Amino acid sequence: MEMSGAKALVRALEKEGVQHTFGIIGGSIMPVFDELLDSNIRHITTRHEQGAAHAADGYARVSGRPGVAITTSGPGATNLVTGIATAYMDSSPIVALTGQVPTYMVGKMAFQETDIINITKPITKWNYQVKRPREIPEAVKMAFTIATLGRPGPTLIDLPKDAQTDVEDVDFDVDISQKVTPWRPPKLDACPEEVKKAVDMILSAERPVIIVGGGVVWSGATDEVLAIAEYLLIPIMATFMGKGAVPENHPLYVGNLGMHGKIAANKLLPQTDLIIAVGMRWSDRTVSEFENFAPEAKIIHIDIDPKEVGKNVKVDLGIIGDAKRVLRAIYNEIVRRAKKRESWPWLEKVREFKEKYKEELVPIDGDYLRPPEILKELRKLLPPDAIVATEVGQNQMWVALFFPILKPRTFLTSGGLGTMGFGFPAAIGAKVAKPEKVVVDIAGDGSFMMSERELATAVNENLPVIVIILNNSSLGMVAQWQRMFYNRRYIATYFKKNPDFVKLAEAYGANGYKAETMDELLKAVKEGMNSDVPTVIDVPIHPEDDVLPMVPPGQHISNVVTRY
Repeated sequence: MEMSGAKALVRALEKEGVQHTFGIIGGSIMPVFDELLDSNIRHITTRHEQGAAHAADGYARVSGRPGVAITTSGPGATNLVTGIATAYMDSSPIVALTGQVPTYMVGKMAFQETDIINITKPITKWNYQVKRPREIPEAVKMAFTIATLGRPGPTLIDLPKDAQTDVEDVDFDVDISQKVTPWRPPKLDACPEEVKKAVDMILSAERPVIIVGGGVVWSGATDEVLAIAEYLLIPIMATFMGKGAVPENHPLYVGNLGMHGKIAANKLLPQTDLIIAVGMRWSDRTVSEFENFAPEAKIIHIDIDPKEVGKNVKVDLGIIGDAKRVLRAIYNEIVRRAKKRESWPWLEKVREFKEKYKEELVPIDGDYLRPPEILKELRKLLPPDAIVATEVGQNQMWVALFFPILKPRTFLTSGGLGTMGFGFPAAIGAKVAKPEKVVVDIAGDGSFMMSERELATAVNENLPVIVIILNNSSLGMVAQWQRMFYNRRYIATYFKKNPDFVKLAEAYGANGYKAETMDELLKAVKEGMNSDVPTVIDVPIHPEDDVLPMVPPGQHISNVVTRY
């Protein structure tokens, strides 16, 4: 069938089931946008390309389907880079489509030309520059397949303008089964010998724990984790990206681990004799000290990505496969060989730690709302399936500690890259994917100012996202570190004057509120939940209200600082 490359691209997107795209038009991508006008795909025009990448990322994380970001060449493409890197670090499947100068101008430093292929090679699973319209159906199929094959991640297609405008005979019946082999995991199921060895280790352990990572969310393995844990009464901990993989109000859940993890979890982990790690990559923010991590524990590591097994932490048994399928096999073998536990000493020890080590508020001067109290009240108010995004910094860590996530795919945060400005556009993408859900972004003033322009996107697209700004007029996390580790030598962290966030919201056409009491805050949230436009709530907090507990960088995970 003869058609232009632009038409072929849009047709290929429709065949992949794409319903939404995020991005900004420009000269080198205009032919594609012209074809989008006649399609059933809804395009959301963001106010910055980085916002488009984060929105596509948020869309992917809550829906499980690849989010699509589309931009023009040059600065449009390079503005996607931070968002692509964010998705890459957190294993989120986005497909980036970038315009490019015509093929005959590539390499000649033409207007708005950048080599986006080489720029993004380290932060994509796969990228490709098409040369002719006939290549487009296969390229699109490759991009979407590889983004979700095995460990998820971003892909990119670069589209020279003549490849969009030229007309050729295009065949959509493409077979890519052999070409995607390098991205296919070696296996999805554990072999019977691995299952038996894992069960031997589990049944002989006296102090086991399960650590869930983001891979449990992506594989949909929540039920399998809980089945094993409940059958043998094994406590569960989570990495930061694993937050919400199991309901945090479950009696076997201890808390998240790491630098800003729960005291009980960080204190308990070194006492274990077996760690069953599922879908995690042993990041420095979880492990803290690689060389002396849980020295008495044997480790079973289950992951779909063979490169992660044994990379940071030595393991005793590595099982490559899909978490859901591997855990189901392990559970079946456990049931075949062992009776269900009703009680045992290890569980009593865990309960003792959870009761003994509870987070406490450090006293501050003045009558300010405290973030932990805000989050506890917010949890009571919001429905269990509300989607909560965070920015990066103290707001993020407070949510990690004090806001229980009750459903998978309802927690959005930038974990690996720590991207300030992520939360709000990610929340917009989540609202597009799940318009029936309440979506809230817990922000710091510093992070929110990096993406506040996306208020225009949310207003224009009728996306009533709620933003709660924990406003300490500073880059709070860095200022906290300056207090703790740099003898209060402050530089570049305190803002002399923030904008009036209420007036800012109203200028965009959103609701704006300032809340200085809990009643004012909860009232504003309720109004935001019933609003047709976005809501911004400015909540002043004490500039030295710190996130504690924390594990100082490079120290053992049990060295928790609760006050200083």
